[in-house]
Amino acid sequence: MTTPTARRPMTKPEARRFITALADANPDAKSELDFTNPFTLLVAVVLSAQATDKSVNKVTAGLFAEAPDPAAMLRLGEAGIAAHIRTIGLWRAKAHNVFLLCRQLLDHHGGDVPSDRASLEALPGVGRKTANVVLNVAFGESAMAVDTHIFRIGNRTGLAPGRTTREVEDGLVARIPPDMLRPAHHWLILHGRYVCKARAPECWRCPGYDPCQFPEKRARLMLHPPASQNALLS
Repeated sequence: MTTPTARRPMTKPEARRFITALADANPDAKSELDFTNPFTLLVAVVLSAQATDKSVNKVTAGLFAEAPDPAAMLRLGEAGIAAHIRTIGLWRAKAHNVFLLCRQLLDHHGGDVPSDRASLEALPGVGRKTANVVLNVAFGESAMAVDTHIFRIGNRTGLAPGRTTREVEDGLVARIPPDMLRPAHHWLILHGRYVCKARAPECWRCPGYDPCQFPEKRARLMLHPPASQNALLS
């Protein structure tokens, strides 16, 4: 069953109110992936496709201890990388991509992670979403990576409706105030992960309840004990 989408897109003032509410509720939001530098961030994000951050952190603890840079990762070899990451989804393909990615970093970038989108997206296993995460987190750019959580929020709330991740990304960039765009990446991901969940959005504890355009939000709110609803229902 698909989640109903918003009745209409949020206006820019509504979008600011929504993002400000998320920021106030979680001012120190940051990536839940464990990393120490752009290289370990890049590898962690590549490994996180169709896997939870928690599961990735479990495997990268040992992987990064043994191979903290591209040269060490190449010495570990594809089989060695695979041995570390067998518990996460698509581990064979990911081990192959990480190995090739490290070779390309050494051959074309002096072992450094490039800071431009074109070079990042040319790396094996790196698409637009991964490049946006690295640009945002490692290099401080106001890039908006649209994962499944942000795609859902964009459509469900009316913040940035779109049929594709690129449409949602473009809508977010257009609607979120520029000064809030970079940290909004983290506010939205964590909100989707812990509050605006896929199957059971917890509207009764959503800080952005008022500007949200989700047509079922009041019905979801009524499922919660009345003592916790007073502020939102008033």
